[in-house]
Amino acid sequence: MSEGNRQKEGLNTRAAGVVAGAVMLSRVLGLARELIFAGLFGAGRGMDAFLTAFRAPNLLRDLFAEGALSTAFVTVFSQRIATEGEGSAWKLASKMATLTTVFMSLLSLLGVIFAAQFIRFLAPGFPAEKAALTIQLTQIMYPFILLVSLAALVMGMLNATNRFTIPALASSFFNIGSIAGGVAFGWWMDPHFGERSLVGLAMGTLLGGLLQFGVQLPGLYKAGFRFVLDFNWRDPGVRQVLFLMLPAVIAASAVQINVMINSIFASYLGNGPISWLSYAFRLMQLPLGVFGVAVATVTLPVISKAAALGEMGRFRSTLAKAMRLAVFLTLPSAVGLIVLAQPIIALIYQRGKFVDADSLHTAEALQFYAIGLVGYSCIKVLSPAFYAINHKWTPMMVSFLSIGMNLLLNWVFIFRLGMGHKGLALSTALSATVNFTLLYLLMTRICGALETRAMVDTLGRCLLAALPIGLVGCLSQPWLASMNHAPVIVRIGSLLLVIASAGLLFGLISWGLKIEGFSEFLGIVSRKLRRKA
Repeated sequence: MSEGNRQKEGLNTRAAGVVAGAVMLSRVLGLARELIFAGLFGAGRGMDAFLTAFRAPNLLRDLFAEGALSTAFVTVFSQRIATEGEGSAWKLASKMATLTTVFMSLLSLLGVIFAAQFIRFLAPGFPAEKAALTIQLTQIMYPFILLVSLAALVMGMLNATNRFTIPALASSFFNIGSIAGGVAFGWWMDPHFGERSLVGLAMGTLLGGLLQFGVQLPGLYKAGFRFVLDFNWRDPGVRQVLFLMLPAVIAASAVQINVMINSIFASYLGNGPISWLSYAFRLMQLPLGVFGVAVATVTLPVISKAAALGEMGRFRSTLAKAMRLAVFLTLPSAVGLIVLAQPIIALIYQRGKFVDADSLHTAEALQFYAIGLVGYSCIKVLSPAFYAINHKWTPMMVSFLSIGMNLLLNWVFIFRLGMGHKGLALSTALSATVNFTLLYLLMTRICGALETRAMVDTLGRCLLAALPIGLVGCLSQPWLASMNHAPVIVRIGSLLLVIASAGLLFGLISWGLKIEGFSEFLGIVSRKLRRKA
């Protein structure tokens, strides 16, 4: 490898580290945001209304802005720089910025006008007063989709010009803005933080979106971009961006349809379920973001290069090893979340208007969500691999199959088995597990064996190693419960002691069983320590 290539690889490693750290910071701030709002408003009618109202524009953010738009634009913008120079690329950026502003402004206007119809569809089980509050909050927050779409476009421009730090931190500024603005505006509307303060939270959400967009603009100016209104949308580059977005938008729509289905069912379950599910899923995203996304980020460039060079043996072995590492990292996390859900939720959320019953119901949702954690993390690794081998429609088709399964399971668990919000969490977890299984089988059919025997062996050994986590968690429950009224610092120390003890036992047994992922994990840690030294 040449010195230039080494330097380039080093730059990519540092950029990946920045992005990974920024993702973690954003997840922690997002958790802090929900923690603060839970303490102020609990998990009743008001938060159900706010979360449903925020979900309306957030569905479109996940569908159009973050992911599909940014990825497609970076691809075309980078090609334009390489083939025609930066001047041509910046002209394309102006065309896309103009198109995004016009289209998303129109979409925002339609969202405000038809908010009532959208909420009746999204939450048909809401009684009249709850629906009216939700509609009001939706109308305030719908322009958020315009701000976040422009933020995604700017992020793409900066990443394409090798500027990673500020774009990676932009979502953290959204959380900071929504927390500070939400609390300030909420107090201004009602110092006692009644339901009127939810209007302040909605205004804070807009402030957060504005910060996410605005914080990136100075860097974009330094990069050389000067915005000019340009309505020449017949440009081949614009068409190429829209064409590349199509499969990603369709695939993402399957996920969003599942979210809408869950919201529809949850709206019939009274006050609280939407909030409990949201708080629980936010907590589950921490190990998913740290482990699943991290493994996927490291793996994708390697398998993409292997596929491009026709080295399918290397492609299969790298992908298989990555999935085994994801299993090793997330399976103990899943067991820990299942057995320690109650004390974790109580410690993090229970204060103010978030009471014992809310902790119990949120913990129930977390336990069922955690069943699908391994499947979720493996999907993060496996799904992008289909794009590397030019089978980009396969994950989309599997996602649509999961819609039917999710719908059926929701109906069975809620209306036949009476599981309530727990049924929604369980159906989500099972759908993710089946989704991964189908993707795995299809990948083996397309590319050949993925070292399935080694995968099953790793899964079995990890389950054995994780048994002490479950045992320690169960035995410690009475002791942790006795700490419920102790000072917060004592409760934190007690829970960390239990987690550390369980983690140490898992590590020792993993070493004794010679689990492959354990040596990989130790190698990563030792390399990080050597770099710091």
